[in-house]
Amino acid sequence: MEFTAQQIADLIQGHVEGDANAVINSFAKIEEGKEGAISFLSNTKYLHYIYDTQSSVVLVDEAMTFEKPVKATLIRVKNAYEAVAKLMQMYASLKPKKKGIDSLAYIHPSAKIGKDCYIGPFVAIGPNVTVGDGCVFHPHVTIGENATIGTNTEIYSNAVVYHDCKVGNNCILHAGCVVGADGFGFAPTKDGYDKIPQLGIVTIEDNVEIGANTCIDRSTMGSTYVRKGVKLDNLVQIAHNTDIGEHTVMSSQVGVAGSTKVGQWCMFGGQVGISGHITIGNNVHLGAQSGAPGSIKDGENLIGTPPIPLRKFFQVAAIDKMLPDLYRQFLEMQKTIVSLQDEISQLKNEKD
Repeated sequence: MEFTAQQIADLIQGHVEGDANAVINSFAKIEEGKEGAISFLSNTKYLHYIYDTQSSVVLVDEAMTFEKPVKATLIRVKNAYEAVAKLMQMYASLKPKKKGIDSLAYIHPSAKIGKDCYIGPFVAIGPNVTVGDGCVFHPHVTIGENATIGTNTEIYSNAVVYHDCKVGNNCILHAGCVVGADGFGFAPTKDGYDKIPQLGIVTIEDNVEIGANTCIDRSTMGSTYVRKGVKLDNLVQIAHNTDIGEHTVMSSQVGVAGSTKVGQWCMFGGQVGISGHITIGNNVHLGAQSGAPGSIKDGENLIGTPPIPLRKFFQVAAIDKMLPDLYRQFLEMQKTIVSLQDEISQLKNEKD
């Protein structure tokens, strides 16, 4: 598929500087640009690439200025990052979706499969499962009995949705993710640990994306919830009875312990750890490797363990580098004080 710079500008409400008839047929990073590709520039750290890029067209922010002439055709938009995301979504939507049920798939006779679905080889769909229209299940997906999958949801290879769990509309479950495994519930006894049956489910609402090998545990009773618009990276662990608020995003290796409520529009960096039975407010940002042992109020922007405001964290980090020198100075001061105390004691004795 080919488009001109002007056609692209019309799609994203931008304006062209340069050759409006420049033809593009692919996407490329600005530093890896080639003829016929479209790139974008929104971070000034990459500004120097604009002068040498071989991309035919580059999306840039309206306010961006350049010190030297730029060879590529520019399309100026309000937000280049958002614009390229929109273009890539459009491009992906033009690709034809697979349809049909492979002869090697197993579908229980009681399952209900919607229209225009694709069920790949070695997919296993259990009793009383309901699958909405337009779903795509890649090879080796497993859907447990009584589970419900909404419309236009795509599930990649080796992902598992356990029995009774619910997945909403327009969701993406990446390879190897597990929805509805037992929560980590054990009662200690003198002979070991007795398993507490996990009788609840997991509810995934609409427009959720779950990364590869991410696990969301079923609740002990009731449901573990992942609310609409949530985006989870690879290798995230969501424990039983948690409630993840709408449009919250979590980077790789975040772990949320059981019975915790996370608010809306939160952002957690990689390897953040959240303790159990606490409440994280709305619009909370936690930097990478932060650990939250207690509840956090709305709107906090924190980092560290326990998490503290960003400004204070960097102040502490700066002092931390000085600790060896400060310790040596402390030891010298200690010796000086002891020496002065000895002199004062001697003076007192002489006076007496």
